Amino acid sequence: MCWTLAICLLIMAVILFLAAVTTSTAYRYKHTIDPLPEKRIAQQQTGPKQPQ
Repeated sequence: MCWTLAICLLIMAVILFLAAVTTSTAYRYKHTIDPLPEKRIAQQQTGPKQPQ
């Protein structure tokens, strides 16, 4: 019975450690936004082309 408890506590400690490492890594991740292409920016500034 003591061995079962020790193994369960060891497994629980490993899972807790892995969860802490994963969460720490996720918070350190730097999110970035890709810039818009130049053509799309120019089109947005001038507005849509009108049919002739």
